[in-house]
Amino acid sequence: MENTRRSVMGLAVGAIAASGIAQAAAAAIDPLKAPRDRFWVAALTPMDSRGDFDPGAYDAMLAYWKSQGADGVLVLGTTGEAQAFSVAERKRILEQASRNKHGLDFIVGTGTANLPETIELSRHAADNGADSVLIVPPFYDKNPKGQGVTAYFDQVFAQIKTPVRYYHIPRVTGVPVDVSVFKSLTQYPNFVGVKDSNGDPAEFAAITAALPGLNVVTGTDNNLEATLKNGNGCILASGNVYTHLVAAVFQAHRAGQDVKPAIQKLADAQVMFKATAAGASGSAANKYAVSLLLGRGQAHVRPPGLQLEDAHKPQIEAAIQQLRALA
Repeated sequence: MENTRRSVMGLAVGAIAASGIAQAAAAAIDPLKAPRDRFWVAALTPMDSRGDFDPGAYDAMLAYWKSQGADGVLVLGTTGEAQAFSVAERKRILEQASRNKHGLDFIVGTGTANLPETIELSRHAADNGADSVLIVPPFYDKNPKGQGVTAYFDQVFAQIKTPVRYYHIPRVTGVPVDVSVFKSLTQYPNFVGVKDSNGDPAEFAAITAALPGLNVVTGTDNNLEATLKNGNGCILASGNVYTHLVAAVFQAHRAGQDVKPAIQKLADAQVMFKATAAGASGSAANKYAVSLLLGRGQAHVRPPGLQLEDAHKPQIEAAIQQLRALA
């Protein structure tokens, strides 16, 4: 990368409490200098029975993921139900979560359907524990012209000088773009790379090839081997429940070993879990699984997500028992 890109500093990490009292600052992780082959959990957002953010549960989850080998977390991404929260709520969630990062790299999802709120959330993230921000393109207008998406991010980069990642998830946003859009963003020294959650191996390869030296991470398990071959990492929803098994893939990679056995073990565990917890899926089921790992046994979501049916809880409990035995 050019010298200007390498010289960009990481974000300040002085997390601010809701009372306005500044917390002790932690050392920021500069994503433009840190190793690219890192494992981030696409973190679920725990809620209480009222549907409000549960900071105690989140702190326990962060500590657990760190203990199981995760390098970082994506706060308030798709898996974290970001769009179910107001701007004020998203700010409070980050403020409370960043009081103790447990040594994890914090990527914060700050994209919205409009530019002003995206800028507001990105600036807030920079002041409250984010090492980089992940921005989804505006998602209300479907299939926009690539030039329009580029123009949107031109305005983002005009106002945000901290590390930014593009979030490519067209199956959710309805915003498919070709690699020319990503290449156009390389003019900005704080453009870190792309999270590709589309899951198309050919497209993932094309994006990676178009952005040499940048951090093109996979958001889907099927491209895990490919991302490691290119020296990049992942931001995976599966990291919530299968943290240790995903971390084992990275341990093999960093030791110069063949990652295929570890990837196969991860895949086998997912097949087992799906078969044992038949019929239980979605955010509520995944939250219940994580809560069982933490000894809490809770799972709540906001509509349109559906609450977990009591009939599925024994199935998930059995699946967690088998997962523990496998680990």
